[in-house]
Amino acid sequence: MTLETRNVLFICTGNSARSILAESILNTLGVGRFRGFSAGSQPTGKLSPNAVTLLKSLNHPTANLRSKNWLEFTQPGAPALHFIFTVCDQAAGETCPIWPGKPISAHWGLPDPAAVTGSQETIAGAFSETYRLLNQIIGAFVSLPIDSLDKHELQERLEKIGSDHRELA
Repeated sequence: MTLETRNVLFICTGNSARSILAESILNTLGVGRFRGFSAGSQPTGKLSPNAVTLLKSLNHPTANLRSKNWLEFTQPGAPALHFIFTVCDQAAGETCPIWPGKPISAHWGLPDPAAVTGSQETIAGAFSETYRLLNQIIGAFVSLPIDSLDKHELQERLEKIGSDHRELA
């Protein structure tokens, strides 16, 4: 039996750090089952150098990562999305486009490591913590028995993952 690869979009306002980390993590943890993408409502057009450095240090591929507008995923020819997760509170409060196919969505808001100031050690620590939380959250997501859950139960589990992650901090 061949299982369908499910496409997941992670949204953050600037699409430079959190959503980029999430895309890369999912493409590692969910390989063969999930395909991660990221986008922003107001993309910066560039990746956070700290996010790229962290991902490279953890042997995540970074060559195909780029900051892009979420409208790319509403256009003809865009990947059909199964799930959409907002990873920042600002993006969660914005009016989203109408997504083709009505993907399941949830909010998994995290603090922005790109907003942290101070020493390079402090900033690197913020990125590492964000990575740790996203890795745990996405790990919980990819371990869900998606095929055996109805849409309502799946939605509840996704929302619980979002609320439970605050306890991981």
